[in-house]
Amino acid sequence: MKLFRWMLAVGLLGALGTAQAEGKPDPNLARNLAATCANCHGTDGKAVAGSGAEALAGTDKAKLLQKLMDFRSGAKPATIMHQISKGYTEAQLELVAEYFAARK
Repeated sequence: MKLFRWMLAVGLLGALGTAQAEGKPDPNLARNLAATCANCHGTDGKAVAGSGAEALAGTDKAKLLQKLMDFRSGAKPATIMHQISKGYTEAQLELVAEYFAARK
């Protein structure tokens, strides 16, 4: 019986720790989401000169977020961005826009 109580206590503590960890926002989430943009827009949004891709680093957050939302809705034509932007929530797109706006 003591073993059962001990195992139950350990299990509850483990579940509590997991619940607390899930409640904390990931401090690297914006960076991790933005990393997918590096394939075309360069590391940290610093596009390679002559690549034809737009540099995202330092772009105004509101302007970038509007572009992402326009891609998502189909209002702005694109070859791939409309598909990529649909894979993110509005909150995630806002994080990405904020991330690139902070890069210089």
